[in-house]
This record gives sequence, structure tokens and C-alpha cells, in this order.
Amino acid sequence: MKNRLQKNISLGTSSDSTGTVVRIRFHCAALITMISFYFVFANNAWTAERDAFTKIIKPAFQKHCAKCHGAESEVEGDVNLLQLQSDNLTTNVELVSSLIEVLDLEEMPPEDEPQLQQKLRLKLVTELKVILHESVAKQKSFSHAPIRRMNRFQYNNAVVDLFDLKCIVFTLPERMMRDHREYFKPETGKMADVVTVGSRPLGKSQMIESRLAGVAAFPQDLRAEHGFDNQGDHLSMSPLLMESFLKLGQSITQSPDFVPKKIGIWENFFSPPDTEVDQAAEVRRRLEPFLSRAFRRPIEEELLDRYVNFVSHQLDSGIVFPNAMKSVAAAAISSPKFLYLYDKRGESKTAETIDDFELASRLSFFLWGSIPDHTLLEFAAVGKLKEPEILDAQIDRMLKDRKLKRFCDSFPAQWLQLERIISSVPNREKFPGFYFSKYRASMHMMIEPLLLFETILIENQPITQLIDSDFTYRSSFLQNAYQDLRNDPKNGARKNGGSVGVLSFHRVPVTDRRNGGVITNAAVMTMTSGPERTQPITRGAWIAAVIFNNPPEPPPADVPPLGEKPREGEEHLTLRERLSMHRERADCKGCHAQIDPLGFALENYDPTGVWRNNYQNGRNVDMSGTLFRKHEFTNVIEFKDAILEEKDRFARGLAGHLLSYGLARELEASDQIALDQITEATAADDYKIQTLLKQVILSEPFQSKTNPQATQTVR
Repeated sequence: MKNRLQKNISLGTSSDSTGTVVRIRFHCAALITMISFYFVFANNAWTAERDAFTKIIKPAFQKHCAKCHGAESEVEGDVNLLQLQSDNLTTNVELVSSLIEVLDLEEMPPEDEPQLQQKLRLKLVTELKVILHESVAKQKSFSHAPIRRMNRFQYNNAVVDLFDLKCIVFTLPERMMRDHREYFKPETGKMADVVTVGSRPLGKSQMIESRLAGVAAFPQDLRAEHGFDNQGDHLSMSPLLMESFLKLGQSITQSPDFVPKKIGIWENFFSPPDTEVDQAAEVRRRLEPFLSRAFRRPIEEELLDRYVNFVSHQLDSGIVFPNAMKSVAAAAISSPKFLYLYDKRGESKTAETIDDFELASRLSFFLWGSIPDHTLLEFAAVGKLKEPEILDAQIDRMLKDRKLKRFCDSFPAQWLQLERIISSVPNREKFPGFYFSKYRASMHMMIEPLLLFETILIENQPITQLIDSDFTYRSSFLQNAYQDLRNDPKNGARKNGGSVGVLSFHRVPVTDRRNGGVITNAAVMTMTSGPERTQPITRGAWIAAVIFNNPPEPPPADVPPLGEKPREGEEHLTLRERLSMHRERADCKGCHAQIDPLGFALENYDPTGVWRNNYQNGRNVDMSGTLFRKHEFTNVIEFKDAILEEKDRFARGLAGHLLSYGLARELEASDQIALDQITEATAADDYKIQTLLKQVILSEPFQSKTNPQATQTVR
């Protein structure tokens, strides 16, 4: 092989080029040496991998896992760990990722089985991570979101930005908090001490705002389970919906409010040109940048010709210039190239880097929920957007732009699942302080965590403030309700009255750590309770899914829910005792062991978030427990401390939510390495939230695509 390599590399040199031949033979020898080292290294790595599996992983599986996942048992989860060999483990990245997760979170082995020594557990996690890294590196591919349409929120923003509208297109109830008096100013790096907001789904007259008359919104896009409303597999396009989009585009440009004073691009796009100007050339000049922005990349000449010819036919038939341009604008915003989000067709089944225009779109839809602006597209056009210094500067610019409010209008409410507060109706007789007139305290409650998130983002504070903040925002009504309801639940909200229109919230310090952060917020406590009682299982599942991004499996279909009220003879029991009797089934114990301690940690908060020490039957509330089988706590402050001890898990969980939101898809095993890297970089900068966002954008999955082939060409 050595002689053959030397011969092949030497071909093409002349007999008298002695120096050239010597140099080539020298490089050839170096190449052979490098190849030899590679084979030795690869062989050593392969041998080390087999040794780790044989000496560490397999014996641990045999000793601690065989009862549930062995050849002689009824295999749980269709996973027989004793049948695994080193080779088939390295090709199953999903299984390896799952093993790392359950071992790292100390979910396995079950509590009633022999436990792993901590040293062995850490060694197993380390060796499995090595296997995962090598497997992902070999496969070099990431999942990709299917071709998908914009959701309703993104469509509204994109149309507003494209036309520079001075109003919204249609009302968006999914925006849970409305900005009054422009308090949101990220360019200042500081949130105002007093902000004025409105509660859109629950407040009075909050649907009245400047919008285009005669434009009806298409149905709201629902949030995916444990996901977001921009998930690609949820945003399909039926023929009926496509027809609706065609009508929608026309209704926008034909709205009586679609007039010069509300359209920022009117002069440059819709207004008639001077009579001496060549109209066809002028139409082309106006359409090229407009369509390039609408379609998020330079428009092809052939397609541009079609749009120009369309306008020319309109003008030739006697239609006035502004109306002809309105017609072509309506066609553009009804085009699949505008409506659909997708990456260009790839050339390989393995991961490849997205181009600059794709990166511009991912950035803008992630942080602004809309199409890229001119600056992003200009950098993309010259191929410089991916350059580290330019990309870093652009991310900073976007984080200081007021369009960042759209990220705050979409991500935090969905991440925290706050839409659940809308349907929360505590028993009016038991919790009268929750109601005033025909309204509920929930409209004030749900604004508090949203303002907390916005402040942490604008001021670039650590994400640990989301767990245990030293400040919060309260309306006077909410502040009085917290204080009065704690002393006497029959006072509070009803006595202090409540605004239902424009609400003023004040920044206040948190001096009692039972408050602060999103976990113990009254909105979360209320929406995870029933009308009569708290629901520790629901609260525990919320903590697992939202805080640690580890949602539990749904319960078996044949398990009846625990009744809201105690059964006869159980009135003297605590809720913990009632639930203990309820979950005796073997197939329920595993999940309950994970989520119950998380839920009972919040049991001192009643169904409206009011602190209590005793149940109505006089029994003491017992909220003690253990987090991840190693952090014991006896009160909610110790519970928060336990979570902060595991802040890397929280950072990794939040990174997963953000990456999933940014890529519009569920994450897979191949994304786990990136999450580790994002977490490590964020921790190195004191867990700053903007650093976390930057690292998500800089991650390989965010900047990669894997053969995203469309079934047909998008035109």
C-alpha cells in the first residue's frame, strides 16, 4: 500500500524535477505516517470503547437492571439491556441518550431496587456520553422540521414588517399581555420601575386596538403538547386553508384602512411614479427588493418577470397604479414562498451548514417572530452573516430592538403554559377573594411572571432569577391580595377591588423567599389546581416539564383521577395520605416517585396560591421531600435551594425549550451534545439569559440542516 500511495502521488512530475519529487515523497511519507496514526488511534478508541462496555457498562446492567430489563424478566419499555453489545449500543443514539438521562437524573434503578454507588453512576454517565458523542459524530445528522407555514402570530408580524404597518393586521388573543405606553425598551438595558399593561384574554376592552378593518384572522394555532405553537409537524396547509390565505391577502390590501398614513412603504412602493418614468422598469425596481424581503432571499429573474408582467397586465387593462401594486402585494403575501418556512433542498443526508439567508430567517423568526429586516438580508447577500464578529453584533442588535417584544409575547407564556390560567375557576364559595365583580384575580396573576421574564431578558440577568428572584412586579391589587389573603382569605381581592382595563405594575423587592420566581407564582399555583383542592401530581408534572424539560409519561388510561373531595371516611387524611392510597399500582409507582416530591414541595400554597400551614381538617401540611434522591428539603425555601444546587439542569432544560422553539421541532438524541455545550458556555458567564440565547443560536443544530427535501418545488 505504501509503494502504491507513493507511486500515485508522484504521477505527473517530470524526471528532471528532482526537488519536486523529493518534496512530494516527503509529504507522502508524512501522509502515510498520519494515516498509520489514525488507524492506531481509531483502533485504540474502539478497543477502549469495547473495554468500557465490557468492564463497566455491561456488569452494571447485569447487576442493577436485569430484574426489569433482562432476558428472564418481562421487559419494561421494550428495552432488554442484557442483549446489548458494544456495537449495537453505538448505533442506537436514542437509547444511549435515554440511558444517560435516567441515570443522570437518578430515576433508575427504582427506589425499591439495589441502588448504584454514586461513583459508579457517574462513571456510567461519563462512558455513555463518550459513546453518544462518537455515535453522533459518525452519523453527523440532525432532525429537521418539515416544510411548514407561518403560524398566525408570525403571519401578523411578517405582514406588519413587510408593509411597515402602523397598526396590527388582526387581533391576537394569544398575546397574553398587552404593552401600554411603550414600556418595553430593550435598548436601554433597563426595565421601568412602573409599567402599564393589559391582560388580553381576561381583561375588559383589551381586544380594541388599531387594526385593519375587514380583515378576519384565521384560527389560532394550538400549542403542541410539551411544545410550542410553531412546531413544524402541527403547521400543515390544507387546500381549504390555502384558499383562506388567498382571500386573506386580498382582504388586507383591500382594507379601507390600507391607506398611506398607515402604510410606511406607501411612497416607495404604492404611490404612482412620475409620468415620464418607464412604468415597467419602475415596477421592476420596486418589486425586486419587496419580493426579496417577502421571500427572504434574492428573487429569481424568471419569477420576478412573472410578477412584473402581472402588474403590467393590470395597468394595461386600465387599473390605476396603486391598485395594481396592491394586487401584486396581495399575491405576494399569499404565495407559498411567503407563507412557508423551509430550508433550501440539501445535497447530503448528513448535516450541512445552512446558508446565510436561512440563518437570517432562523434568527428573525426566533427572536422577532417575523421575516428578516434589511440589515440581516444585506449581510446575508454578501455572505458575511455567519462571520463570528458580525453574527455576534447582529444578535446584540436584535436583542436591543423593540421587536424583541414579540419573543416575549410568544415564548415565555407558552414555556410556562400560562394559557391554563384562563380556564382556572376556583370554587367561588371557598375562595371568594379570588373574584371581584364578574372578573377573576387571574388576569393580574398571569402578568407577574411575564414581566419577570421580560425584565430578566432586557437587563440580561441570570436565569436563576426565574427560580428565586429578589424582585417582582405587582399591581396594587395583586400586592394587597397576596398580603390580605395570607392573613384572611375572605378579604383580599374582593375588598381591594381590581382594575380590568389598563393595569399599572410596580417593581417591588422580594423579601420573603416563599415568593419570587415563576415556581411559586400565584398564577402557576392556581392553574395547577382544581376548583376544590391543589393537585400535587399536576404541579409536579409542571415542574418536571417546564423547569427540567423532562415531562412524565401520560398516566395509564384506566387509572381514575383522585376525587376533588375526600371520600366518606377519608376526611381526616391529608392529601399526601389520600394520594399514597391512590397510587398503589405497580405501573404508577415509577412516575409518582419522580413527580410527587416536586408537587408536594408546593403544597403550602392553596388552590389560589395563598400560603397555608394547615388543611381545612386541621392537619399540618407536609411538603418535605427529596429532589433527585439527593437534596432533602423540609420547606419551599429549601426546595428552591435544591433546584439552585442543580442550576445546570435547569439551564440545560431551558436551553432545550429555547432550541426546540427556535428550530420549530422536537429535540432528539443528536441535539443532546449541543445542549451540554450551551449549558457549559452559559454557566461560564454566570448563567446570563442573553448568553443562553446567543449560545442556542451559535449551536450546531441551529446552524445546520439535514437533507430537508420538499416533496415539490415551492413557488
